[in-house]
Amino acid sequence: MADLECDFLIIGSGIAALRAALDLADAGETVMLTKGAAAQGSTAFAQGGIAAAVGADDSPALHAADTIAAGAGLCRPDAVQALTERGPRYVRELLNWGARFDRGPDGGVALAREGAHAVRRVLHAQDATGREICRVLWKRVAGCSRVRVIEHAMAVDVAIGDGGRCAGAWFLDARGQVAAATAAATLLATGGAGQVFSETTNPSVAAGDGIAMAWRAGARVVDLEFVQFHPTVLDVAGAPRFLLSEALRGEGAALVNGAGERFMRRADPAGELAPRDRVARAIAREARRTGEGVYLTLEDLATEFVHARFPTIAAACRRAGLDLARDRIPVGPAAHYFMGGVDVDLDGRTSVPGLLAAGEVACSGVHGANRLASNSLLEGLVFGAAAAAAMRRVAAEQGRPRPAVRPRADPPRTVTGPSESAVRELLWRDVGLFRDGPRLARALAELDAWAAALGPAAGTAAAARLVSIVTVGRLVARAALRREESRGAHFRSDFPERNDIDWTRHATESKGRVTAVDAGEAGHVRN
Repeated sequence: MADLECDFLIIGSGIAALRAALDLADAGETVMLTKGAAAQGSTAFAQGGIAAAVGADDSPALHAADTIAAGAGLCRPDAVQALTERGPRYVRELLNWGARFDRGPDGGVALAREGAHAVRRVLHAQDATGREICRVLWKRVAGCSRVRVIEHAMAVDVAIGDGGRCAGAWFLDARGQVAAATAAATLLATGGAGQVFSETTNPSVAAGDGIAMAWRAGARVVDLEFVQFHPTVLDVAGAPRFLLSEALRGEGAALVNGAGERFMRRADPAGELAPRDRVARAIAREARRTGEGVYLTLEDLATEFVHARFPTIAAACRRAGLDLARDRIPVGPAAHYFMGGVDVDLDGRTSVPGLLAAGEVACSGVHGANRLASNSLLEGLVFGAAAAAAMRRVAAEQGRPRPAVRPRADPPRTVTGPSESAVRELLWRDVGLFRDGPRLARALAELDAWAAALGPAAGTAAAARLVSIVTVGRLVARAALRREESRGAHFRSDFPERNDIDWTRHATESKGRVTAVDAGEAGHVRN
C-alpha cells in the first residue's frame, strides 16, 4: 500500500475509536487502521454491560463513590467525575441511536447489579452488550463519507516529526509491506494487552501494541502493575477460555468448591459481589486449599431465565458439554483488563505532542488500582469523545507535520528469540495473580535478555507482535517489582498489606525515567 495522508489517524476499531471517529467525521479526512477485521477487538466481546447513573435511585455522585472505592485509593477524582457526570449523556445517545438494551416489564431499560456497585446501574443487551454497541456505532460510522477504515493494517511505530511531535504512524499493510499514515493528530485506541499472559479472556489482537508503540516513541506509561484478573473464566480442558460475566453473580449465581460449599462469605463480607481482585484471589486460594476445582452454579435460578438472559454464555458452555443452568461450571481467573497504560490527561493527550490515547490502552486515572465492573465501555465513550475534541483543536492549531525519519524496516526473518508461548507462560506464572520480589526479579531478567535479543523487530506482523508482548511484559514486571505493597489488583505475597504512607501514588515511566505522582494530583500530562 502506498503512503497516505489524512487529518486524523485512529489506530484501533473498538468503542473509543468509533466514538472518536463520529466526532471527527465533519472536521476532516479520518483514517482508521485496524490490525484485524473491523469488529475483531475487545469491545465486541464485552458481555456484562455498561454502567451509568440513569436509574431513579442512582446519581453520578453515587457512581463516582463506588468507582473510587473499587480503585483502592488511586483513582483521579477529576477523571472519575468526568466519567460519571458525562456518562449518562453518552448512554442516552446510544439509546437514541437505536441501541437495543434489555427492557424491564414497564418498558424501561432493565438495570443489572454487578460486584461493588451499590445499586442496579448496568445496562445490558442480554450477554452481548459490546456487540450491540459496536453494531450501533459501526452503522453510524458507515454513513460518514470522510472516515476510511483500513483492515488488516498493523501499526508498528509512531512516526515522529520535527520537534518530537507525532506525525502519524508506520504500519504493515495486508501484504506485509511498510507504509506511512501521516496525520495532524493521531489517536491510539488499540485496546488492552491481555495476550501478554497465557491465560486471558482477551481476543488474539490484544497484544499491547499501542502501549509498546507509545513507550518507544518516548511517551509516559503509568500504573502497569495493575492488571485485572477476571475471577470467573470457563476452565475446561481443551475448551477456549471463555469469560463468564460478572452479571451471572449479579443475578444470583454462587461460587462453590468441589464439595458444593459456598466459600466467598468466609473470604469477603461482600461474598460473590466483592470486587474482582478479591474474588479472583479467593477462588485461587480455595482451589489451592482443597486441591480441587472451583465452580459457578446457577442451580437456584430458573432454567428458562438463565438461558434467555445469558444465551451467549449458555452456548459457550454447551460447546464444552455443560448446561449453564443445571451444571456446576468449572471456573478460574484469567487476565482481563489493564488499568494502567499510556499516561493521558482528561483530553486524552499523551506526553508526546500530537499523540493521544483513549480506551484501555490509556490510563486516564479513572480505574485506579482496580476497575469497577462495566466502567470500561463507558470510559471508551466518554474519553473517545473527549480525545476527538482535542484532536480537532490540535489539527486547527498545527496542521499536518511530516515524519522526520522513516523507520528501519527489518526484512522478513525468523525471530531467534523466545517463542511467544514461552513469554506468555513466564508472565502468567511469575507476574500474574500472586507476585513476589524474587519471582518478579527472575522474570524481569529473562524478559530483559529476550528484549535485547529481539531488538525493535518490525519486519513481519509476528515479529512485531512478539516485540509488543515482551515490551509490555517488561513494563508490567518492572512496575510490579517497584511497588512494594499490595493494592487492588496488584498483590505481593512478600508485601501483603496496603501501604498508604509510601504508596498512595502513581509511578510514571518513560525511557530512562521513573517519576512519582501523588494519587490525587489532577492531570498527569503536561505537554
